[in-house]
Amino acid sequence: MNTVAAVRVSEARYPLAPPFGPAEAYPEYPFGYHIAREPNPAYAGVRRLFELLNYDHANRGTAAWNPLRHIIEPGMTVVLKPNFVLSAHKDGKNLFAIVTHPAVLRAIADYVWIALGGHGKIVIADAPQYDCDFPQLIEATRLDEVIAFYNGFRGPAAQLLDLRPYASMGKHFASLLKPLPGDPLGSILVNLGRRSALYGCPHPEKLYGAVYHREETIAHHTGETHEYLVSRTIMDADVVVSVPKLKVHKKVGVTLNVKGLVGINTNKNYLVHYSITPPSEGGDQYPDGLLGPVEKALISTERWMYDHLLAPRKPLLEYLHRSLYWLHNHTTRRLGIKVEERKRLLDAGNWYGNDSAWRMAADLYTLFLFAGSDGLLHRTPQRRAFSIVDGIVGGDINGPLTPDPVASGVLLGGENLLAVDLVATRLMGFDPLKLKTYQGLLANREFDFGVHGLQDIQVASDDPSWTRCLTDPSSRFLGFRPHPGWAGHLEVPAGELAGV
Repeated sequence: MNTVAAVRVSEARYPLAPPFGPAEAYPEYPFGYHIAREPNPAYAGVRRLFELLNYDHANRGTAAWNPLRHIIEPGMTVVLKPNFVLSAHKDGKNLFAIVTHPAVLRAIADYVWIALGGHGKIVIADAPQYDCDFPQLIEATRLDEVIAFYNGFRGPAAQLLDLRPYASMGKHFASLLKPLPGDPLGSILVNLGRRSALYGCPHPEKLYGAVYHREETIAHHTGETHEYLVSRTIMDADVVVSVPKLKVHKKVGVTLNVKGLVGINTNKNYLVHYSITPPSEGGDQYPDGLLGPVEKALISTERWMYDHLLAPRKPLLEYLHRSLYWLHNHTTRRLGIKVEERKRLLDAGNWYGNDSAWRMAADLYTLFLFAGSDGLLHRTPQRRAFSIVDGIVGGDINGPLTPDPVASGVLLGGENLLAVDLVATRLMGFDPLKLKTYQGLLANREFDFGVHGLQDIQVASDDPSWTRCLTDPSSRFLGFRPHPGWAGHLEVPAGELAGV
């Protein structure tokens, strides 16, 4: 039985001042008088999660309490993997509806520090979206001050890594890339082959990845080749602590631990996002019947320009692409020749009929658990893992990149990442068994993910209604709203929780 803990924190807000320490000196706190002058609901919530999970019960309430001792041993390398997808909210809303807050990372890292017993390494690492401005992200999160705090003490070294080998040149040259240092340990190529959820999909020529160069995505997902290029720092770690954000997602429904593993990829264009054209033409780019003839022609023209003007990554062609868009915006668009915005929201696979992205997410969870440092798949899990989901402020509607902030005031945690995702999805007010990602993983009989159904999970919480969430057929709990492309296909209506 897998236990998942869910805590409602005292306030749905984060502390403001780094390095985001606790507001009181708990008996086990290892840093003496370094106490915050403001409340820190995140720290108290993380600590309460460990209590609900009954970790190191014999020492609870004493200076010897070490709740992660059964997962982390002295001398290990522990990676905290947040969700750092972007560095700003493009609509000017709360950035921390998008990315993991550093206060949650700080609280987890303190207990990792305790478990390491003075020896080992703590790494905070992720590969954000290619257009994320990492210095801007660090300025917003002030994680550099958290790292400096740890490195001011004798004990485990702390490090912060941007795992990307490249980033976009910016909004004016979206297709042009600038090199970055990337993962200092390099990358590992993993080929899932016939074990990939993408194996046997009939139209690999239609695949679209993270950026405009489709040929690269297709080359790594054709026939018996289904390859992913992933961080060696992640794959070599003794323990990975996944710390995703509680958000909806336009392509797979929700983004938590499983979908959040896109951040372990050092080349995001190996990741299949959708297939061009609607289902009647072999793709899942948008629903059949959504677009009128003129709208369909406009979308097809845009895709042609991506393939021929942006994919080559040449400045002259980028200028031509920008010029054509300027011309459209100032002429034909003003005459009403355009795609309605409500339909735009569903383009690029942003709807419940996307049959590609969930397969990629399932692949990532498979390789994360079962691929070794040699890049080969094994029968047993190759690394220890733990998860805490940051839902103190979550994100709904236009997730994952421009969500509305949700003051949900929740933290969830557990050792089985899939189990944590299933509980988190249900508390968001959705039916986890309606999501193809989770359907595929639960139905997989080749690999044992430790969960075969909701009956394999028990929920520990101070809220009695949350402990029964997986058998409750109708409650909406936190009341998250799905992306418009998923409305009516994800929520829990009365009496319709799958499997109940």
